[in-house]
Amino acid sequence: MVFGVLSSVFGLLVSLLVIAFFILGERKVLGYSQGRKGPNKVGCLGLLQSFADLLKLVVKFKYLGFQSRGFVSVVGVLLLLALVGFYCCIYSNYYGVWGDRHSMLWFLVITGFASYSVLCVGGGSFSSYGILGSLRSSFGSISFEASFMSIIIFGGLCYGGYCISSSAELGPVFLFLNPLLYLLFLVCVLCETNRTPFDYAESESELVSGFNTEYSGIFFTCLFACEYVVIFIFSWLACVMVFGGGVFMFIALPLHLLGFMWARATLPRVRYDYFINFFWGVGLPLSILSFFVALVL
Repeated sequence: MVFGVLSSVFGLLVSLLVIAFFILGERKVLGYSQGRKGPNKVGCLGLLQSFADLLKLVVKFKYLGFQSRGFVSVVGVLLLLALVGFYCCIYSNYYGVWGDRHSMLWFLVITGFASYSVLCVGGGSFSSYGILGSLRSSFGSISFEASFMSIIIFGGLCYGGYCISSSAELGPVFLFLNPLLYLLFLVCVLCETNRTPFDYAESESELVSGFNTEYSGIFFTCLFACEYVVIFIFSWLACVMVFGGGVFMFIALPLHLLGFMWARATLPRVRYDYFINFFWGVGLPLSILSFFVALVL
């Protein structure tokens, strides 16, 4: 128990350090894609900009009585923090001496609870924009989680078990058997992390800001940081489960993180009904068909 808590804390610290520079890199990429430089004033080449923004958000604290939110919203934020802690625990245990032979399945469990946290955050904010954003995200999560569950099961069939570390022994078997399922996995990751072009929980161009409209200070910091930690964890999961980790990790992980930046800078938001029809009409049949491919081979 103590080792699990220490592992999750260590994984969270590593993830936050990576995320601090990932946010800076994303702002740089977005800046140059729009013909501007991005952050370049705080520290050398703007390297301390993320830490300055964190300090500003933390010190701008407001008492709960002055917020347009209820107790349910605080429960949603705490639940999201707990889920991110579980993600970091799985991440840190992959490199430790303790492992779980069902670690892939834990991603399904944690992903299923993520929609409840978004519902609590949006529904407890007493804002129509927050409720609408959380409802759209929660209903969309049902659509892509069916495909994501099928992808995890396909990975278990490829590696003969649901332990993440088993992929390191066999290499990129997942990718060789079904490259199309890898592309579907990347789409599912974009949906899970509420990123463009599937950011239906926020949708700044359609709503004000979505589920986090009434949040500021430390609460907004938690929501903002958790989103980027989940991006890093799922990018790492794609490298481990699809490519088998190892040497491929140093190549695939930066490319996955760069793909998140590229998607936000270039792709328009997909219409909501197209999004639902794709996962039920294309994604789910493709992932189910992959079962028969894995069983035959």
